Amino acid sequence: MLNFKQEELLESLVKDITIKYPEIRFVEVTESPEDPESHWVIVTAPEDEGREMEMVRYASEKAMDILCDYGYHFLIMPTKEAELASS
Repeated sequence: MLNFKQEELLESLVKDITIKYPEIRFVEVTESPEDPESHWVIVTAPEDEGREMEMVRYASEKAMDILCDYGYHFLIMPTKEAELASS
């Protein structure tokens, strides 16, 4: 469960990512099964693999800023649209 500040930071993180990579969309956020203090931010992956890697690097830098500034750990988890359709 996210607190108010985490929700605010998550919203800002997703907004920043979708502005730079408008082809992706936010799917959900879920608690990491390994660490309840860590949250997985699931987004759709860009079709182009190079662009996906670029997006992961960009999002990871943003998430690291949040971790350093606020102590909240978000991990960006891109997934393919086809994988979402099969679940």
